[in-house]
Amino acid sequence: MSDFSNVDYQRLEDSLCNTSGNVPLAERFRTLFTLKNIATDQAIDIIAKALNDESELLKHELAYCLGQIGNPRANTVLSKVLENLEEPEMVRHEAAEALGAIGSLESIPVLKKHLSDQSRSVVETCELAIDKIDYDNDPKNKAEKDANNSIYNSVDPAPPTTETKSVKELEAILVNPEYKLFKRYRAMFALREIGTTEAVLALAKGLKDQSGLFRHEVAYVFGQLQHPASVPALTECLQDKNEMDMVRHEAAEALGSIATPEVLETLQSFKQDHERVVRESCAVALDMYEYENSGELQYANGLENQPQNMHSLKLGQS
Repeated sequence: MSDFSNVDYQRLEDSLCNTSGNVPLAERFRTLFTLKNIATDQAIDIIAKALNDESELLKHELAYCLGQIGNPRANTVLSKVLENLEEPEMVRHEAAEALGAIGSLESIPVLKKHLSDQSRSVVETCELAIDKIDYDNDPKNKAEKDANNSIYNSVDPAPPTTETKSVKELEAILVNPEYKLFKRYRAMFALREIGTTEAVLALAKGLKDQSGLFRHEVAYVFGQLQHPASVPALTECLQDKNEMDMVRHEAAEALGSIATPEVLETLQSFKQDHERVVRESCAVALDMYEYENSGELQYANGLENQPQNMHSLKLGQS
């Protein structure tokens, strides 16, 4: 177990909350990932405090990290974010997903309340979160959960399906809107586990889905995979000015994680995008690009054994 007794929490809080007013966003992200890995009650409280920030991108990432930590201590603040109709859709969706990641049965009432929300992405996320909590709390699923040895250290909105291993069969489930999202997400994460070029090309078809939430999750998965075969589809997604911000932002971050040479020019060309969340995502993605090509051992500040890319550090999109 790591010893965090000497952590300078005030320094981390000042960085994450931008107390000085001049902390670059990319540095604040690195601080967030540091706090996520510390994962003490004090670290959780600092992350929650930063939810008052004006950056939609940062707030969505804060909610995501609270979900990945998995401590029910965060349930109250996440529920408040979900309940606040003044919050951006992307942030409220991430709060709902985080409640699902934490997996507390006590979160089901607030999630059910928003099954009739004005935002389709929030509705779909609440549906997924309820299914995830039901799955996690059903003793019948214990053996399957224990057998899940994914190399991706993330708490996903749905576990990879174990019903089939065929890419074509999984693709058929992935693209079929008649199935529940939870089933389709399970196919999505099963394709991630396969991770071949064939699986990546199957996943890319999900970027044409009618659900913006679904498209954003595919982009997130591509960031975890870091497979060069996904670059054309992600680039097309980022370049589409008619695409939802939450999808374009996830495509930008995924490209930063993949960090192949052609990605650099694409990200630089969108640093001045008309949408703030896309601009900020490109800035963070460029920082990630530099990290991936720098030989640094870790992306977060000063902690050992860090995962190797931003989408793994998000231990996605949500």
